[in-house]
This record gives sequence, structure tokens and C-alpha cells, in this order.
Amino acid sequence: MSEPAVTALPLPAAGSEAARSPWELTLARFARHRLGLASFFLLVVLYLMALACEFFAPATREWRDLRHSYCPPQPLHVSWADGLYVCAMRRLDNPVTFARTYVEDPGVRIPLGFLVRGEPVRVLGLFPTDRHFFGVDRDRLERGGRAHDPDAVFYLLGADKYGRDAASRLIYGARISLSVGVISIIITFVLGVVLGGISGYAGGGWDNLIQRTIEVINALPQLPLWLALGAIFPAEWSPLTVYFCVTVALSLISWTGLARVVRGKILALREEDYAVAARLLCASPSRILFRHLVPGFTSHIIVTLTLGVPGMILGETVLSFLGLGLRPPIVSWGVMLQDCQNLQTVSHYPWLLSPVLFIVVAILAFNFAGDALRDAADPYSDR
Repeated sequence: MSEPAVTALPLPAAGSEAARSPWELTLARFARHRLGLASFFLLVVLYLMALACEFFAPATREWRDLRHSYCPPQPLHVSWADGLYVCAMRRLDNPVTFARTYVEDPGVRIPLGFLVRGEPVRVLGLFPTDRHFFGVDRDRLERGGRAHDPDAVFYLLGADKYGRDAASRLIYGARISLSVGVISIIITFVLGVVLGGISGYAGGGWDNLIQRTIEVINALPQLPLWLALGAIFPAEWSPLTVYFCVTVALSLISWTGLARVVRGKILALREEDYAVAARLLCASPSRILFRHLVPGFTSHIIVTLTLGVPGMILGETVLSFLGLGLRPPIVSWGVMLQDCQNLQTVSHYPWLLSPVLFIVVAILAFNFAGDALRDAADPYSDR
């Protein structure tokens, strides 16, 4: 009697989904999410601009011209003869009401250009250069005999009360505001994964202690807690010390959500076959937790962290706006909004609210990218 034939199962093709790793499937699905992908590239542009803010800003953050205080944004013009330019702004002061207005002078054109020569700066404090990505073309002014023209100033988004360029300060402020979110989220990641992992894997008294601590922190009102933490910082502290303390304070009250997510995942995975096999092989609890269990839901951790960055940015903005967080001479979006505490000032000079637009764009980009990552984190589910 002949033996029954054994049918070999076909191997998955090299390019099929069955042959891909979970990370490859996640990235492939994320790449098909147009809004999430566009938001991701927008965040990359924002962080590159913040990283090299000395190069991308038309002027330095200390540069000022008091003759053009509260100058409105200058509209851009293009012509075949002069290329890209703006007209000089003439200041008119009403002698009766002391109202300040500006009018364009079409007879005085200020040429603009890319990679133009400007004030010497050091990118990241390391690389000296006198080139700026965009600004007033000083070379064309010199060729026209206007090298020292006092009207050759350019305010793309207007000026503040000291005549400082709002666009340049926004770019410099992006480094502080966006880095606060990233650094805070790193500390949140460490606290959330370690404490959440211990809570879910050890159980017992450790679980009760960590969970009760989380409940106490979550029961505290967030905004008053931020204000209390901000009021602790002494006024004589250096700006760098305040920056570090604001970052740590935001992290200490934002790790609870991630810890709950990690605990739930650990409770679901600690009885899986590979975890039991690791225990039988006498692997240490820390190795089982961080080598075998946590990597199984790394994508979910990344999604949680991505959606948590906007809260960090808003926290820094609120503290700085109320004068309890970062303080001048540090430039951040929240510090810039301190000029908007007077409603009358905002009504006369609405361009001072330009940091709000940047904050909204950055937070929406993080939320859209986080939503796309959340959809892509489970590649085998059908939506």
C-alpha cells in the first residue's frame, strides 16, 4: 500500500503582506495615509527650521529698530525689473491722539532674496555663517549705493513694541517650544514604560502603589497644577534652569496615561507562551519585561507619545503666557504671547497673535500624524 502524498504549503511571496514584518506593514499603511504623511513632513520642516533657526531667521532675535515699533507686516511685491521686493514703511504719528500708523512708500523698494548676506550668526552655536535663508538682499543695495539705507528693513509678520522682527522671533521660539515637547515626551516615555511595566508585570503591592499614585495625579486639576509648579520657580533662576525645570515639571504630570497603556498591554502579554518560556529559562524579570514584552507593542507606545506632544507644547505656552514658565530673554511662542495680554494692544496690532497660528498648525500636525500612526499600528485590521 502506497503512503499518502504530503502536500507542501506554498511559501508567501517575497513582496506579499504575509512576508512583511509588522513594522514594514505599519510603515506601508502610514505611507498611504495622505493627511498623516503630509503632517509628518510638515513636522519635519518645523523641526529642521527650529534646529537651524539662526540660518532660517531673517534677523537675529536681539535685532531691533525702535523707529519701526509695531510696524505691520509688509506685503511682498514682484516685478520684472526689481524681482521680489517690499516697499519701505513710513511712520506717521498723530500729534493729537498719538496714534501710530504706517503707510507704504512705493518710491523706495527694498530688494529681497534667498541665501542673502546678513548678520553673522553661529548655527547651533557651532557653525559660523553670515548667510540667511531669506531676507533683505544687501548686495543689491550696495550695488545701488544704498548700503546704509535706514529704511532697508523687512518685517514679514510685523514687529513688536521694540521693533523686533516677529517672523525671526517665531523661528527662534520654535526651537524652545518644540524641543520642550520632545524632551518632555522622552522623560514621559521613561517614566511611563518603567512604572507601567513594573505595575503590570509585578502586580501585588507594587501595582496598588503605582495605580493609586496615578489616580492621585489624575485627580488634580491640570491647569492649577501647572500654575502651582510654575510659581515654585524663583525669579532669580537663570533662563536655562527655568527651561529645564519646566520640561521636567510637564513630564512629571504627564506620564500617567502612558503608564496605564503599558500596564494594560503587559497584563495581556505576560501569560503568552514566549513570556512563560522566558521565565522557565530563568530569564530575569527585567529582561522579560523590556526585552520580550515591551517590544511587542512599541507601535502603540509611539502613537501614545505622538499624541502627547501637543499637550506638552500647550503646557509650556500656558505657563509662559502667564509669566510662570519661561521668561525673557528666552524666546518661545508662549513668551511672545505675553505681549497679547492687553486686549487693546491686540485690537490695534493683531499680528502679535501670529504665534497662535504656529501653535495651532504644530498641534494639528501632531494630532493628524498620531491618528495616522494609530490607524497604521494594527496593519491586519480592516477599516
